[in-house]
Amino acid sequence: MTLTDVVLVRPGVYHDSVALMRVSRSMRELPGMEVAFVAMATELNLALARDLGFELPAAGPGDLLVALRGRDLEGAAEELDRRLAPLSGARAREAGGGGEQPPRTTRSAARQPADLVLVSVPGEHAFAEALDAVLAGLDVMVFSDGVPVHQEVLLKRLADERGVLVMGPDCGTAVIAGVGLGFANVLRPGPVGVVAASGTGAQQVTSLLDLAGVGTGHVLGVGGRDLSAEVGGRSTLRALRMLDDDPATELIVLVSKPPDPSVAGAVREAVAGLGTPVVTAFAGERDLTAAAEEALRALGRPVPAWPRWPAGPPAAGTHGSRPEGRDEPRPAGRNGSRAEGEGGGRLLGVYAGGTLCTEARLIAGRGEFTDYGDDAYTRGRAHPMIDPTLRLEALSRAEPGDVVLLDVVLGHGADPDPAAALAPALARCPATAVVALVGTEGDPQGLHRQAEALARAGATVFASNAQAARYAKDAR
Repeated sequence: MTLTDVVLVRPGVYHDSVALMRVSRSMRELPGMEVAFVAMATELNLALARDLGFELPAAGPGDLLVALRGRDLEGAAEELDRRLAPLSGARAREAGGGGEQPPRTTRSAARQPADLVLVSVPGEHAFAEALDAVLAGLDVMVFSDGVPVHQEVLLKRLADERGVLVMGPDCGTAVIAGVGLGFANVLRPGPVGVVAASGTGAQQVTSLLDLAGVGTGHVLGVGGRDLSAEVGGRSTLRALRMLDDDPATELIVLVSKPPDPSVAGAVREAVAGLGTPVVTAFAGERDLTAAAEEALRALGRPVPAWPRWPAGPPAAGTHGSRPEGRDEPRPAGRNGSRAEGEGGGRLLGVYAGGTLCTEARLIAGRGEFTDYGDDAYTRGRAHPMIDPTLRLEALSRAEPGDVVLLDVVLGHGADPDPAAALAPALARCPATAVVALVGTEGDPQGLHRQAEALARAGATVFASNAQAARYAKDAR
């Protein structure tokens, strides 16, 4: 049966881009469906649809574009309507109730009582919305990526002048007074405040603290470029001062991708003048697990043996080092034999989190590492914490003798059941699989349920990315 195309444009129908990406993914799972592209008809999405070979009618960014290709597509439009219905219902509930028209711009919304503005629009439009928030004297979280660095510098300079905080751009994770924004784990409340130029780095540290029984009050994401030479750490310095002024914050953890040396020096000078103790975790200087352990010791709390599935001897101590005088057993191959000497295959890092990927690459000191959360891989598609497609393709290319190391990040905003897709792929994968599972007991996916499903598929699963990387490094 030949492939046929169905292209629909629904004028004036708007839905959130991430929600539409989930609909696209679910439509691709239908029998006979080869391509399913459901998105707002922005210039980028129109170009992506044309690249897929679709002939498109006229459409604009306020219209919904549907492009389907497959066999026996009769009824596909009705199935699409069924999957879009919950989104339409949610929008109707938001607009209903009091009968008032919801604000249609950031500027009009800022006139209402508010403390924080969350901007999640295509990167080319994010600056204008964030600027309205800053000029209104409000803190702003810019979830959007693709914002030019000169616009980020201007936003943060204006924010300094007005005494407000810009979190982002490309701020994927924040927690404000216990409320998670973006990709956020369910954390117990507590005395730790985090300043993070890394979303998944913050998730790793706070998840480990949560597993150790220590809670977090705030996570102030500042965007991955904040400690670059161009941006100069403006948001980091403001966030540190804000947490230092918070009487409920007893300890601050500062997490970042590798910073510019001069900016790192200025940040350290600022830290020395704070009244609240600060633990720093700059990639390349200290791994995230070691930072979490130092934070526990600073709070007078014991450092636990971090969970591992299947259960094995803990890699205890700072930096996940092995206990003195004791060697950790070497990883087993897929057939249960010891992997040592079994051909010396490739080490493949298949990551969704940029900082986790950098940390694992630095620890391993070898291998081919890919951050599938990088902008180069998320153009026109959902982040790999939501859509595992690219990572599943990478797993399918692994060969016998290889070692595959990947992260699985839980929490709100992430895939509601990542093991459902990853576990079968890992079971089929001929390589040795090692997983860094970042999450808490309270996460909706179920930390232990996910860990056990991945372990049953043959993976060795660690709650510590650093320990997972060291284990994978030795699996050769």
